[in-house]
Amino acid sequence: MKTHSPKTISPHINALRVAALLVASLIFGLSAAPAYAGNNYGAIAVSPSTKALGWSYNYKSKAYAKSVALAHCRKHASDCRIANWFRNSCGAIAFGKKGGWGADWGRSIKQAKWKAVKRCRKHDYGCKAVRWVCTDR
Repeated sequence: MKTHSPKTISPHINALRVAALLVASLIFGLSAAPAYAGNNYGAIAVSPSTKALGWSYNYKSKAYAKSVALAHCRKHASDCRIANWFRNSCGAIAFGKKGGWGADWGRSIKQAKWKAVKRCRKHDYGCKAVRWVCTDR
């Protein structure tokens, strides 16, 4: 009968442990990186008086996305406000000929722009999307 010293058994046991962890990872969905990293938020801020804009995207909280957009807008105007925020999607803002504006979100850039123009048309005419931005998700 052949006997093994602890040094020759140890690599086999370690290999079995690694294999067991891999199987458990596959069964229970465990991995080094999470399968779902959470939501991404974005926002668009506007100055109604000057039409200055600020925007943000890919922030982990709605509050932080809004504060970043406001901070960027406030570099150019003091009356900035949030026009729109969005999660895992796109946002857009449109301006009309007489200074009216509208903002909205959509699952695509095209949809966000279309919805922003539609909102703008409630207040103005000749509306065109002027800024749009999307999160990575």
